[in-house]
Amino acid sequence: MKTKVFIDGSEGTTGLRINERFQGREDIELLHINPELRKDPNERKRLINASDITFLCLPDEAARESVSLVENEDVVIIDASTAHRTREGWAYGFPELSKAHKAAIEKGKRIAVPGCYATGFISLVYPLIAGGILSEDYPVSSFALSGYSGAGKKTIAAYESKERPAEFSAGREYALTQQHKHLKEMQKITGLARTPLFSPIIDDYYSGMVVSVPFYADMLAKRQTPESLLAYYAEYYENQRFIWVSAADDETATSGFLSGNGLSGWDGLKIYVTGNEERIVVSSQFDNLGKGASGAAIQCMNLVLGCDETKGLNLNLG
Repeated sequence: MKTKVFIDGSEGTTGLRINERFQGREDIELLHINPELRKDPNERKRLINASDITFLCLPDEAARESVSLVENEDVVIIDASTAHRTREGWAYGFPELSKAHKAAIEKGKRIAVPGCYATGFISLVYPLIAGGILSEDYPVSSFALSGYSGAGKKTIAAYESKERPAEFSAGREYALTQQHKHLKEMQKITGLARTPLFSPIIDDYYSGMVVSVPFYADMLAKRQTPESLLAYYAEYYENQRFIWVSAADDETATSGFLSGNGLSGWDGLKIYVTGNEERIVVSSQFDNLGKGASGAAIQCMNLVLGCDETKGLNLNLG
């Protein structure tokens, strides 16, 4: 029997990518909404409650409205918005963090897909706090580089316009007031005592992302070298199919450059540790539309269904 799936917000970037990943899946029956009724609450309510799983690919307020429309207690909601990522009763959709996170997704009726920047940050910081390497009160800072696709339809159109300003051809730092919408989950999920200092940069390419976190080795709760941290991450994420940890002689890291779009189109995440014995930088490289959005949403759905969690996703590198 096929699983009935409704994508509320199917015209957005994440919704379109989720829909693409269902092509060729014989276990899924997509419920489609008439384009003229896509904002009609009664039609959305009907389709949500007729589904087994509904994906929310909507602005926060619309996502909260969709949840309020649920009457069928068996419907599983997988929300790709920011609205529920730190709410009680919602599973955080990052199964690799711990057995408890994975179990909550597998059994959950309400699942919040992590934000793209948050995915990269949490993949690096959560294991260090869990292992006692990083203290919760460490003043963590992070910088990140992303393609423009994660900023939504209007920004995509602006970047792809022939009349775009010259400044769009260079990287542009933003969230200058330190109020980025992912900061709340970055702090809560990792357990940090302080909100991280975060400096994201949007650049002139479509998709792909690098998130980096620098540390002073002598300020860590347990002193580390790049080699020992690599070994720690490799053990922490051992047998995780979506998280790859680079080797000490990784060609990308040793080249001296880490490209923002280096893993575009891939649905996993790769971790690098660079620097020296005094100053260490840990970095995650992935696709903001893959493990950072729609790929993560599909992975969560696969876990709910009890099928291979990689089904319909791309984990081939080369």
